[in-house]
Amino acid sequence: MVGQTQESALDLGPHKTAPGTQRFCAATGAVRPVDEMIRFVMSPDGVAVPDLKHRLPGRGMWITATRQALHAALERNAFARAFKRDVRVTPDVVDTTERLIERTALEALAICHKAGKVAIGFSNVAAALARARVVAVCNAAEAAPDGRRKLAAALHRRADVAEIRTVDAFTSVQLDLALGRSNVVHAALLAGPESEAFLARMSRLERFRTGSISKSAKVRRG
Repeated sequence: MVGQTQESALDLGPHKTAPGTQRFCAATGAVRPVDEMIRFVMSPDGVAVPDLKHRLPGRGMWITATRQALHAALERNAFARAFKRDVRVTPDVVDTTERLIERTALEALAICHKAGKVAIGFSNVAAALARARVVAVCNAAEAAPDGRRKLAAALHRRADVAEIRTVDAFTSVQLDLALGRSNVVHAALLAGPESEAFLARMSRLERFRTGSISKSAKVRRG
């Protein structure tokens, strides 16, 4: 089934989107899949609010999910133009949106842990890399080079090394909170739907930070 495309400035509300659904980016003029975009709604007091789960009430506008596109939306007054009224946008909306995306990834990591899909600690990660179906290795941002190097060597001894992600996006404190442990520096994610959900959210966070998105977007001409 071919995905639907909506090219109006606002959607009709927080309806469930079918696979392949595309939306018009109010900042760039591109039409992209919804998983590459962020929905914004207007709160009752006129503030633009990011709606990452597409559930908040009211009509929403869509912006390509990168820092660059969100900055462009601010520069072009895209919020007021889309909603056709004055909209208050907080000065830190870009950083706030990034923190929300980051939080959803950490929440997904916590779900992985509850599902028994996380090996925690250097020894457990090394053991998992030796014999388990691993889909990702997480290193705290401040992890020592020696530990990283040893786990990387263990990773590269696997035939499926190209299929295993390395995640270095979080601090040890963030990993502690997500995994309910102290001083977490290394962790491995085992195969399962919970881990796939985490990796999807990590991809979203990386896209937002780096601006790396698909090149196949259509651009609506005015």
